[in-house]
Amino acid sequence: MLTSDFHKRLLENLSTSVILLNEQLQTIYMNPAAEMLLEVSGKRTKDAFVRDLFIESPDSVEALKKSFLLGHSYTKREAEFLLHNGNNITVDYSASPVPGTSPPLLLVEIQARDRLLRISREEELLANQETARILIRGMAHEIKNPLGGIRGSAQLLERELHDPSLHEYTQIIIEEADRLRNLVDRMLGPNKVFELAPCNIHEILERVYSLINVEAKGRIRLIRDYDPSIPEFEGDKEQLIQAFLNISRNAMQALTQQTNRKKPGSITFRTRPLRQFTIGHTRHRLVLRVDILDDGPGVPDSLVQNIFYPMISGRADGTGLGLSITQGIIGQHHGLVECESKPGKTNFIIFIPLENNMELM
Repeated sequence: MLTSDFHKRLLENLSTSVILLNEQLQTIYMNPAAEMLLEVSGKRTKDAFVRDLFIESPDSVEALKKSFLLGHSYTKREAEFLLHNGNNITVDYSASPVPGTSPPLLLVEIQARDRLLRISREEELLANQETARILIRGMAHEIKNPLGGIRGSAQLLERELHDPSLHEYTQIIIEEADRLRNLVDRMLGPNKVFELAPCNIHEILERVYSLINVEAKGRIRLIRDYDPSIPEFEGDKEQLIQAFLNISRNAMQALTQQTNRKKPGSITFRTRPLRQFTIGHTRHRLVLRVDILDDGPGVPDSLVQNIFYPMISGRADGTGLGLSITQGIIGQHHGLVECESKPGKTNFIIFIPLENNMELM
């Protein structure tokens, strides 16, 4: 229905997704941006009903019909689209009748919000984590200084006690002081210098796979979904193994503690490359994405936002340090860890830049 090749070229070069609908809400045209956003082919979806492209709220179709009948524009912010392949996207969209067309046409403009929302969420997460690190360093200094004095005083007191039966009490003081010092050191994260070397993410995940497989003793299913095209990157292999192992062990423990399951739970290790991807304020040419998914009970909503802070744990016997250490290790690789969770599906998503000239902090 486009009467000008020039107008068509303009539409095809827009970053905004554009769809033209007829009065039956069938697709007349969609530009390449819309094809990418909705993950469909414009040729295959020609004359397709709008609900075959995406599903939103039940009243969205009625709102589009009213826009046709009344000649008024319709706009909705942060709408959730369910695509034909099961993916969900967050968008802003508006529908406007095109004046002077016969038959009448409706122009639908869609702007993706997922990326902006994710970048905003990541910036907030990184800022909060940096604030937490500063607070922890200050707290660690204030705790370790008196602990050293307590331990030293207990050692001196032990030398002055002539009754060996009293040494038991001084040893308790010394051991507890050491335990608290070790806890503070763990809160601070890895303190050894990173050993940089070329890393293959699949070698790292295979090591984690083997360890979890032994510890689970056949009680859960482990699934690999690897992309073999991912190149090597500079990193500390042992530290990265620890980071991924912390997440995987949490998933294994959540699954094995479920007593009402009819079949074994599963953990999936998935790798994918991402191009032109932004982490925080930095845009990277190539980024590694690792998903560690499980079908366990999920993380409570009250914990999801704070799960990477030290001493935050969903288990009564947990220390709340594993995920904090993981975030620290991935952060040292200029990456980020995110968590998405609901009952039956928890996904820890790890992003690591793949540039070989990366310098670790």
